Amino acid sequence: MSDRDADADRDTTAVPDGGATAPNTDGLRALTRELVSIPSHEDATAAGDAVESWLRSETDAAVERDDHGNVFARTGDPDAPTVALVGHHDVVPPAESQTTVGDDGEERYVIDERDGRLYGRGSADMKGAVAAAMCAVRDADPDGVELCFASFVGEELGGVGARAAIEDGFAPEFAVVGEGSTNYSGEGVTDVVVAHKGRRASTLVASGESAHASIPDEGDNAVYRACDAVDVVRELDFPETTVMGERVRGSVAVTEIDGGTAWNVVPDECEVTVDERTVPGERAPLERAGSIEGVEWRVEQDLPPMACSDDAFADAVLAAARDAQSGAPEHVVKPHATDAGWLADAGTACVICGAAESGEAHTDTESVSWAVLDRCYRIYRGVAEGASAFA
Repeated sequence: MSDRDADADRDTTAVPDGGATAPNTDGLRALTRELVSIPSHEDATAAGDAVESWLRSETDAAVERDDHGNVFARTGDPDAPTVALVGHHDVVPPAESQTTVGDDGEERYVIDERDGRLYGRGSADMKGAVAAAMCAVRDADPDGVELCFASFVGEELGGVGARAAIEDGFAPEFAVVGEGSTNYSGEGVTDVVVAHKGRRASTLVASGESAHASIPDEGDNAVYRACDAVDVVRELDFPETTVMGERVRGSVAVTEIDGGTAWNVVPDECEVTVDERTVPGERAPLERAGSIEGVEWRVEQDLPPMACSDDAFADAVLAAARDAQSGAPEHVVKPHATDAGWLADAGTACVICGAAESGEAHTDTESVSWAVLDRCYRIYRGVAEGASAFA
């Protein structure tokens, strides 16, 4: 980094915390810029290389890269409970406006800075929070715990990296997952998510017998059977539960229907897709639709919901979030599935706390606030250094 870049990375920035100013974390901006500029929608290897290289050169942590491409860094007491700061360095495909080709002929993501924000694919979801967690691991003095940083691959593909890591034995007692939790309870506030919905994607396959449409009674109309199944889905109650006093309400919706081959042929097959947003401990009884004669229910994807299993941990992270900002963060619920679902399902007490705001991820104008990234750094470091409150 040039002297000029280093000075820019230490500029004081107005933060939305009562008008105060605070120095940016050393290296956070430069690291975030670097990570966001690296393409990682088709292959996250280069982004993983950058994460691993920085951790090895800038921290005293024990750094590991597994066979799946996940990156880990550990510091503190290896015999104590583990607090993990978790993220992912893969992203969804960029818009055409978010890519460019450098002088070396290599694709890069376009980054832009204005109005206190960094724009670029992955800035919000979630390389900015990954960078904040990396800096926290570099600087924190863990309070009687092992502090672990983990950045997974394949989160955008259903948690491929997290699931592989869990199968290989990754099992921290506590985890702060850096997905978005900003502006949930109010503008300019970074909250702490104690629960999120999961997603179960299903297909109802109705089978029948084809016939000429002029003699429909000689066939068995698969569309009619599919419609009977849709009627069952329509009448199902949405799953609902409460986590730490927060209401979590799921949903069930038919989203596609496909059947028939010609206007004059009774269809012998019809498929219906169902999107279900699951909640911790509750599922809609979709098997009822599969009990109709000639209808098979197939589960295509099942991303688990998350509920924090440790009140003291959730309260400690909320306390760290309060200390890091002048706003009044709250325990909140997130509507989207994340890698926290896989970790919670494996027994880790999880919360979510990160810089991304609702509506930023996966957009053509994706961006993240520098001030909120600074805040997340303070939260992550505060959790590690205040672990005696829950560990």
